Amino acid sequence: MIGIPVLAILALAGYRATQLVVWDSILDPARDRVIDWQAARPESSLRAAALTLITCVYCAGWWLSGAILAAYLLATGTWHGTPLLVHGLEWLAVAGGAVLLNRWDDSRKADA
Repeated sequence: MIGIPVLAILALAGYRATQLVVWDSILDPARDRVIDWQAARPESSLRAAALTLITCVYCAGWWLSGAILAAYLLATGTWHGTPLLVHGLEWLAVAGGAVLLNRWDDSRKADA
């Protein structure tokens, strides 16, 4: 199991990755293409799911946190030898930390 400092760093990375995918202007062209793609066939559940995935902070944050955690575990060689349930709990912790940071960030924007 990974320690609290590493979980905090991974949560920060998850927060930043979520902000990149959902809000940052550098990915506006890609988001616009997906929005246009979905608008061409709004009845398509696959297209609606893709749009939700890249516009929902919670949806994107969950999957990005999982990808960041998996990359960390594989890069450090700590994937093997630990029960899958523990990695699932780590995923919940990383995603939870990232979403708390997103909620805090959103609350700061409302105050301004």
